[in-house]
Amino acid sequence: MPSQNGASFTRRGFFGVAGGVSVAAILAACSPSGAGGGGGGGSSKPLKFWNMPWGGTKFNPTDKKITLAYKPKSGLPAATYQEIQWANFTQTFSSAIASNTGPAVSSGGGTQAFQFAAQGKIAYADHLIKSWESNGLKDDFLDGLLDTMKTDKGYAAVPYNLDVRVAWYNKALMQQAGADVPTTWDEYKAVCAKLKKIGVYGFGLGSGAGSFTGSHIMTAFMINNGGGLFNKKQEPDAVTDENIEAIEFILELVKNGYSDPAAATYTSDNVQAQWKAKRFGYGWDGAGLPAGAVGDVASDLVVADPLTSPSGKKGGLYFPNNIMMYTNTPSQEGSEAFVTYYYKNMKELWTENTGIGLPPLKSIADTDEFKSNANNVKILNDWNPIFKTWAAPGGNGLFANIANTVDGTQPMLNFTQAILGGKTDAKSALTTLQSGIEGLMK
Repeated sequence: MPSQNGASFTRRGFFGVAGGVSVAAILAACSPSGAGGGGGGGSSKPLKFWNMPWGGTKFNPTDKKITLAYKPKSGLPAATYQEIQWANFTQTFSSAIASNTGPAVSSGGGTQAFQFAAQGKIAYADHLIKSWESNGLKDDFLDGLLDTMKTDKGYAAVPYNLDVRVAWYNKALMQQAGADVPTTWDEYKAVCAKLKKIGVYGFGLGSGAGSFTGSHIMTAFMINNGGGLFNKKQEPDAVTDENIEAIEFILELVKNGYSDPAAATYTSDNVQAQWKAKRFGYGWDGAGLPAGAVGDVASDLVVADPLTSPSGKKGGLYFPNNIMMYTNTPSQEGSEAFVTYYYKNMKELWTENTGIGLPPLKSIADTDEFKSNANNVKILNDWNPIFKTWAAPGGNGLFANIANTVDGTQPMLNFTQAILGGKTDAKSALTTLQSGIEGLMK
């Protein structure tokens, strides 16, 4: 269950996270024709809104209340609400979309819109976003965020909540070690050395079953150094000088004993247990880490500063989840009217602390309720401006192949576990990763 307040796992990907090949094959067999809907208002059919359990127990009841309070103008459909569970969500969406019984508007996996757009099932959001120029919504999005949804055919979706990967430290352990918060890679390495002297790991993360944070951080360090996994042609391009330097740095941390030897096998629960046990003094996770690392440790966990690499660059990895519209709708005008209403009225999902990821809108980030969490404020102020998507360094817009090539895939897991094992070299590991990604693209 993705949650700002706890779970470090998120459904960023769609087909790539679960059952990708078979579901993609189902969709490939579906003709884009007969999608239905579109056009103006006047339909007697309701507009279906499907949303996921993005937060805790308060999220979906609050979300449903917001949805059912929608009062469309005359001739446009009212909205219905359905919660879709993460378990088997790929099959739920694919079968519904294939049979034209799916939603008109939904959230879902972070790359889902791009997958369905390739099948002709997505109603692009260009007209909607253009209409937001007059009501201020377009300018309300965090800088650069809308661009992550843009494809060569238009905006496939609208940003909804942000899943991020940032550095955390335990302030009590850092003080005990006599370590200051690092701002460069070299300073970070020195911090790891000081933490090791008190029996604490400074490169805290995991890459075991169901835990993809390790591979996210490998990619984040590449991005931090001006690298990444894809070029401007959206082709895998892993074996670069920038990436080699980044992975060599991580290998040095591992070989110096700054990483837990069992990190390659750690699930998200294992990672949280290490934070709770005060075995991790500095590490990498999502915005909800303190809620997962409960007890007396939670109040000591602080978001660290972004690091500057030897090349003088900053950077990190994030996953903009989104709201998408479908071509199968009782009214495209109705879909756009509902989404406009929803974005104007959704701030309660954050101000009531329902557990949804970080907000996409400046106006929500500026509320007193959101600003009461200093760590979240620091993420949006200091980290958000440097975040990039999987598409870096070639671009920042997402695209369909990301889901089934790098997000939670076996080549990425194998690569990360090899690095955390410390018995490889950077160029060899990146070459193997490159071959694995290329193999999944065939």
